[in-house]
Amino acid sequence: MRYAIVVEKAENNYSAYVPDLPGCIATGCTIEETEREIREAIEFHIEGLIEGGLSVPQPASIVQYIEIAA
Repeated sequence: MRYAIVVEKAENNYSAYVPDLPGCIATGCTIEETEREIREAIEFHIEGLIEGGLSVPQPASIVQYIEIAA
């Protein structure tokens, strides 16, 4: 599966979340570290859903950039 992630710059690090998996978050000192951590978090989150007998949400979020004149 291919899930969209959102990476945000925080004051001293980066954080990421998965819109299609509420509660699935990760942090890291760099973007690369944050991406590694969110990948592991997604896998762990899905394993927990399956073990709990819950359905795994299908990826549905769409990510696009919109350019505007500012």
